[in-house]
Order: sequence, then C-alpha cells, then structure tokens
Amino acid sequence: TARHEQSAGFMADGYARATGKVGVCCLITGPGLTNASTALAQAYSDSVPILAISSTNKSCSLGKGEGDLHELPNQHKLAEQFTALSCSVRDVDEIPAIIEKIFVNFRTQRPRPMHVEIPIDLLEKKVDWQCSPRHAIRNLSNPKQYVLNWPKATDFGGEPIEICSDEFLTYVAIPLIVQMLTSEKKPALIVGGGTRHAKNEVRKLLEALQLPTVTTYSAKGVVATDHPLCLGSSLSQPVVLDFLQQCDAVLAIGTELSETDIWIRDGDIKFDGTLIRIDIDPDQIDKNANADIGIVGDSKLVLNRILLEFSRSNVSISKSLFGRTQHVANMLSNIRDEFSEIEVRHDHVWNVIRGCLDDSDIVTADSTQIVYSGNYCYPTREPNTYLTSTTGFGTLGFGLPAAIGAKFGMPNRAVVCVAGDGGFMFTIQELATAVEHRLPIVILLWQNYGYGEIRDNFRKNDVPLVGVDLQSPNFVDVALGFGCRASRVSRISELKRSLKSALTADAPTMIEVSAELTID
Repeated sequence: TARHEQSAGFMADGYARATGKVGVCCLITGPGLTNASTALAQAYSDSVPILAISSTNKSCSLGKGEGDLHELPNQHKLAEQFTALSCSVRDVDEIPAIIEKIFVNFRTQRPRPMHVEIPIDLLEKKVDWQCSPRHAIRNLSNPKQYVLNWPKATDFGGEPIEICSDEFLTYVAIPLIVQMLTSEKKPALIVGGGTRHAKNEVRKLLEALQLPTVTTYSAKGVVATDHPLCLGSSLSQPVVLDFLQQCDAVLAIGTELSETDIWIRDGDIKFDGTLIRIDIDPDQIDKNANADIGIVGDSKLVLNRILLEFSRSNVSISKSLFGRTQHVANMLSNIRDEFSEIEVRHDHVWNVIRGCLDDSDIVTADSTQIVYSGNYCYPTREPNTYLTSTTGFGTLGFGLPAAIGAKFGMPNRAVVCVAGDGGFMFTIQELATAVEHRLPIVILLWQNYGYGEIRDNFRKNDVPLVGVDLQSPNFVDVALGFGCRASRVSRISELKRSLKSALTADAPTMIEVSAELTID
C-alpha cells in the first residue's frame, strides 16, 4: 500500500520498466485517480505499460452532479488525457473482455498506460471469467512500409506514397535499407526505448553492419556503453548532433527524436543524408524529423528481417571497422573534454555507483541535477537498468516509489535510487512503504539545498533567485525516524564505503551526499 496514489502509479511504472511486464495500480474514485494522473502521464510519455484500475461513483448517479463523494463530471473522459485507453464498466460481464482487450493492446501496440473504472455498486459482484486469454505477442502483424518525400526514389516519381504490402517490404524496402547502410561511407544508428525488448537484434545489426550507434536515455543499455562503436546516450551533445547531420544514412529505431532526447538546440535535429525510421507507432514516422524511408512495425520483427536480408545479400561493408571505432573514440573524448566542473564531480559519483553494482542491477533516477549528467555519464550494459523520469513528462518524485516497484519486480537485483533534496520531498513518505516491506533499496540523496538546476539557470540569465533555495529538514534524522538506515557523506571515499555497506543491508538505507563533496 503506497502512502500516496501518485506513488502507486510510480511504483507500477518502476515495476513495469524493470521487468518488462505490465504494472498494475488500484485507485479510489476521484482524488485517487487525479493524484495518480502525474505518474500515468509520465508513463504515457515514456511508453510504459500500466493498467490503472479505479472505482467510480455508483452507476445510477454518474454524470448527474449530485455531489457524491469523490465525484468528477466525467472521470473516465479525464483519464483519456493521460492514457492510451480509458474504459468505463457498466456491467460486470464486460470485465473479462475489457481486460483481455487491454492486454492484447499492451502486446501489439505502443505500450502506454490504460485505465478501467468500475462503479462502486458493482464492486461486490462476482465476475464469471470464462474467456481464455489470447496468447498475443508483439510480432502479431506484419509491418507496413512507407516512402515519404524521398527524392532518391526515382522509381516512384519522388512523391510521398504509402505502400502497405508485405511483398513491397520484402522485395524493395528491406533490401534498399541494407544497401544504403552497407554502401554509404558514413552510416549511423540511433536506438530508442522501443528497442528495449530487441537488444539482441540491435546488437547483431550493430556488429554486422559496423554502425556507430547512439542510444536515447530510454534505451540506455540496449547497447553496452563500452562497446567500441557505441556513443552512449549522447544525443544531446553538439559533436554527436553534428556527426549525425553529416552522415550519409541514419537508421533511427523506436525513438521520437523529441525535445527531451535532444535538449540542446531547442530540440532541433537535422539530417543531410537519408533518414530511415522504424517505429511501432505510425504517427512517429514523420514527427520531429521526416523519414525518407519509414517502416511501421515492431522493432524486433523489422530488425530480424533486415538481418535476414543482410545475410542473404553478400554485401561488403564500405569502411574499415578501425576507422569507425576511432571516430567514435574521438567524439567521446571530445565530449569528456567539454565537461564542466560540476559534470566532472557528477561523473565521479556515477563511477562509484557503477563500480558497486552488477550489470543487471537497477538505478532509478529522479529529476535532479546529477541525474541530468547521469543520463549520459552513467555507463550501462543492459536495458531496463537505468530508469529515469527526466525524459518526456519530467516529473519530480519518481525515484523512490519507482525503486520500490522495481525491487518488488526484481527482488534479486540491487536497486539504487538517485534523487535530489527537492524532488525527494515529493514522495518522501514512501520511506514508510520501503521499511514496512523491509526492501533493501538504497537512496542516494543529492543535497544541493534546493532546485539546483533551476537556480543555476536563474544565475546564468541574471534572474533573481525566487523559490529555488529551500529549507531542508535533517534528512538523516527523518530517514531514521521512518526506520531506515541513514548516513551523511562529503567525500567520494566515504560514499564508496557507505554504498557498499548499504548494498549488503536487509533494510532501506538513505545516504545523503553533499553536492560539494570532495574528490579524493
């Protein structure tokens, strides 16, 4: 039982991201749903499958405005604004079919939260669950193929067309993609969160075609950060944006290429060469960057077809592996050379965390200054191990409840939450939930006495400091009061010792880390 419904949503989110399964949260009518709406909106933005089941007012009073407890004018319509589907049950016999439909949608469409509301007068009725679940999988249907505004497509007059035949995909589109990625001197791969279930296919493609690769924050770990062709999650770095713009061909898979993927340059990303996009959501093919070639389909299915075509084609790679790995190494070196003093300090902290965790252990990252650096600093080798709310909706308070959900879902993995003192206050009450269930999660509290990122931007732009310097409690005493283990560190060496100790504990541990900690 979460101490706040927003946390219930975040716990379901952390569970879903860590496990790859559907997270479920149960909410009361009215304020239960509205409190959880922030977490559901974050999940909607980040394509996380959550089923929110809420009650609603009794059937006979819905929409009448009679002043019932927790009443909203139309709760189910409200939920449509932050879910992919919102259903209102009118008869208990509908429930099996509704739930079945929802889970089929989770497995065959872009995964986003869905909502079912049940009037309170139906809650005590029994459901006759006779239907058998469909064994739907992501690869349920063939992908569609689009050619959009592609002047090189002379056979089609260079006009935008839409072709949905499987034959066209097999005999024209896929061979064309393989030809372009293997014949051009400067190809590249952008890997988004829509590939988290397709890491093996992504890695095979990267190796086979020797593609310099950058991952979005949501795709951290799909390609190991230390792979010699991996640029990490550095899509926001100018040197990487310049490189992608100059590439002859870029394949972008399962990514929105949105403002929160780019950040720098106001979310503007340009491609002088051919842009190929693969996405399960047809609406994404022409958003933010128009695709020259676009395939609508599940990334795992499409990548398998590209790999099959490559194995049949007997084409050779046009440039040496050494040249491409050296170019990647030079760009990474350039990025590190441009680190600010505060980014260097953040990098030291992330290296300590990395050194204390196994590859499959999990970090949940709240919206805070050190996490903005960790998005590209923290090295990962497996997907679903770095869960952040800084993408998309960008909520505060995600880290702690998401860590609780991730630990419930993956009890044999270590889970570390990184949060700032400002964001931690949004959901600090969930320390009680963690203690109640004796979850040995670790909370690294980055203490910069306020909203540090906003404060720094105020100073940069000569804006008076208003509302950014916060009065903090004694977090160590607060954590101890909840029943946690707790300590405070101000040196890197102390952090390393404290984190190693916390990871062997049988209860939650909070470590307050000074933003001015000494590097020793």
